[in-house]
Amino acid sequence: MYRFRDQNVAREIVEKIGSIGLNAKLMHVCGTHQDTLVRYGLQELLNQVGVEIRQGPGCPVCVTTSKEIVEAIALADSGVTVAVFGDMLSVPTRLGSLADVKARGGDVRVVYSVEDAVRLSEKHRKVVFMAIGFETTSPTTASVMIDGVPDSFSILSCHRLLPPALDALFEMGEVEVNGLIQPGHVSAIIGMEPYRKISEKWHLPQVIAGFEPLDLLMAAYMIVRQISEERAEVENEYRRVVKPEGNPRALSMLNRAFVPVDRSWRGFPPIERSALELSAEFHTLNARLVYEDVIVNLPYVEDELEGCRCGEVLRGLIVSEECPAFGRSCSPQSPMGPCMVSQEGSCNIGYRYSGMTAMGKG
Repeated sequence: MYRFRDQNVAREIVEKIGSIGLNAKLMHVCGTHQDTLVRYGLQELLNQVGVEIRQGPGCPVCVTTSKEIVEAIALADSGVTVAVFGDMLSVPTRLGSLADVKARGGDVRVVYSVEDAVRLSEKHRKVVFMAIGFETTSPTTASVMIDGVPDSFSILSCHRLLPPALDALFEMGEVEVNGLIQPGHVSAIIGMEPYRKISEKWHLPQVIAGFEPLDLLMAAYMIVRQISEERAEVENEYRRVVKPEGNPRALSMLNRAFVPVDRSWRGFPPIERSALELSAEFHTLNARLVYEDVIVNLPYVEDELEGCRCGEVLRGLIVSEECPAFGRSCSPQSPMGPCMVSQEGSCNIGYRYSGMTAMGKG
């Protein structure tokens, strides 16, 4: 693992968890949390006191379905300039990837923000931005829509809402966890209230956490303490950033620019009101309407390539290393699914740090 500051404090927190004397299985839903957990060897520390943490559906690239990627592929093949974040480029589908389209001459551009895509549309006749991400990134998409964009610009919205997916995960009844660690960046937008229904319905302790090693360890301690006290509440470890009410201005923009719709997630059936589609006010920017003739009759595409278990990883049923393809037929150089492609994917993170030793870079 990588060394980090305050390791003595970390050991004190772990000792406090151990003193409670409980075994617990927790879930987080954030690629940055997974990176911190693996990079700094926190899971090994927590294993010593009976706490396991798994990643759930917390990687935006990973939960985007093959159907949505095929929509972008079809648009690029039709002559539209498609702007995507870099991690989307190599996600494989049964009909190929956006990188394949680019290789055969399609105009697929990697951008670093929605603003980059808007600037592209000032120079190109037809530009579609494939908008992915949870409540963290969707306000930036809403902002450019509200500010105004060129007529040549439209949006293929693949934005997702996190709380409905968590509720759906527990409705499926496949996975049992004792508590949830919620992502600080999403929570900075939505606040604490959307999580309360989950705690009440499923009697699950939840803690909103920051991204440093001590943040994650404190979140684990706070959840274990709730379990020992038979509480199921939403607590905020990340108070230096997250306010109970979230970000009212960002929420106002989201409510104007988007409407919640039912949509499938990779590894999940359709989840009610779990995705964001452009509102009626901005229908002229909706790529699914602007280019309806291109994408209306696309073939059905299974999400997973044969042998890929990304969907099970996203539901917390297995850890990446339990997939037979991990590190063998599936690697970042030859990925079988988005969990190995995305920097926020559990498989990619596990692969990157698989050579780390216990006291420093291996």
